[in-house]
Amino acid sequence: MMGKKVALHTLGCKLNFSETSTIGSQFLSKGYQVVEFKEKADIYVLNTCTVTEHADRECRQLVRRALRQNPNAYVIVTGCYAQLRPEEISQIQGVDAVLGSNEKLKLFSLLDNFEKKEMACIYVSPVSQTNEFGASYSTDADTRTRAYFKIQDGCDYKCTFCTIPMARGGSRSMDPDDVLAEFSKLIKSGYKEIILTGVNVGDYGKSLNTKLYDLLCRMTDIDGNFRIRISSIEPNLLSDDILRLTAQSDKMCRHFHIPLQSGSPKILKLMQRRYKTEMYSDLIHKADQMINGLGIGVDVITGFPGETEEDFLTTYNFIKDLPVSYLHVFTYSERPDTKAITMSGRVDIFERKRRNNMLRILSDKKKNLFYQSMEGKELRVLFESENDKGRIKGFSSNYVRVALDFDPLLVNEFCTVTVESAGDNLCQGKILENNKSFDLIAC
Repeated sequence: MMGKKVALHTLGCKLNFSETSTIGSQFLSKGYQVVEFKEKADIYVLNTCTVTEHADRECRQLVRRALRQNPNAYVIVTGCYAQLRPEEISQIQGVDAVLGSNEKLKLFSLLDNFEKKEMACIYVSPVSQTNEFGASYSTDADTRTRAYFKIQDGCDYKCTFCTIPMARGGSRSMDPDDVLAEFSKLIKSGYKEIILTGVNVGDYGKSLNTKLYDLLCRMTDIDGNFRIRISSIEPNLLSDDILRLTAQSDKMCRHFHIPLQSGSPKILKLMQRRYKTEMYSDLIHKADQMINGLGIGVDVITGFPGETEEDFLTTYNFIKDLPVSYLHVFTYSERPDTKAITMSGRVDIFERKRRNNMLRILSDKKKNLFYQSMEGKELRVLFESENDKGRIKGFSSNYVRVALDFDPLLVNEFCTVTVESAGDNLCQGKILENNKSFDLIAC
């Protein structure tokens, strides 16, 4: 077994990346060598997503690519697509094992060897049995700059377009004492930014008689030179307590990613989202006023069934008038077994893409304006290791990308800089002469 190689590939969200990293660590502990997916390997593991039809199609393409690299390789498919469509995946030529959501982190207890057989093995328990919490995190081990730390899994919401609750089960959380223990290990290992991930992070602690705010308070009380970023949080779960903590603590990133999905009251209702546009607008304006220099990202879906041109323009204008920094725009994709797939008013694919493009252009304008508003301000930036044509880059607390002349001493270090100019997706910074004055940080 010694010397065998495994390649892993992740589709989808940061939560999937953290779980893939844990699977990779399991292989390393067994003596395997982890290589790039493009290399020839003995075992290929695909951790899949099923949010869009494109993710399903990409999974099938990746299986074929793996087998072109090594026709005798053992191919494992896991993740959300595997949970929802195990039989379909098992019929893909070359797939040897299909593992569901509850099985993905138990790979070695289920597969006693990695020898190809005529029929694919399927290990997928019903999602109703998916009630355990599988701890995981992913890191950039070379520089120890940031870690994606999974603290929550599953979702109890019933959004009509979403398959995630069917793939991952109900909301569940990591015990807060265990979170603090793992969090402390990451800090002591040198990671400077910890990104809290989950399917519905704001729902953390629901089954444990605690809340995300309580956990954040305990985290920010830990000594160390670090900051915490929340990957995404539902608007109805972003409490005033979390906003106040973010405004008061330098250990909280001044950045939220807050899904909207639609600015049309009619479409929001069809989606079965848990807020109204008035509430969302009030939250964004309140957060922007409470937290200096706050960066806000927004998820939005175009082409949902029943979305007329008027509905789309309502969404467009709603977002245009909000003080947000950028958008993640998704084209609606019909997913099996969702309520939305049965709805009338199907939007033509070409029209969905046209609307998507309009919102992407709006996102570029929003981002450029936000970056320009940083000119002359002081930002505390965590710099990364890559030497990009003589420059070193990093992100500020409020998720602004900043570049300086490359200096290896800045790798994985916080540095306070003045923004001299802003361009497309990048600000040019200048190091302050007294770079120890972190109390002067504006954002």
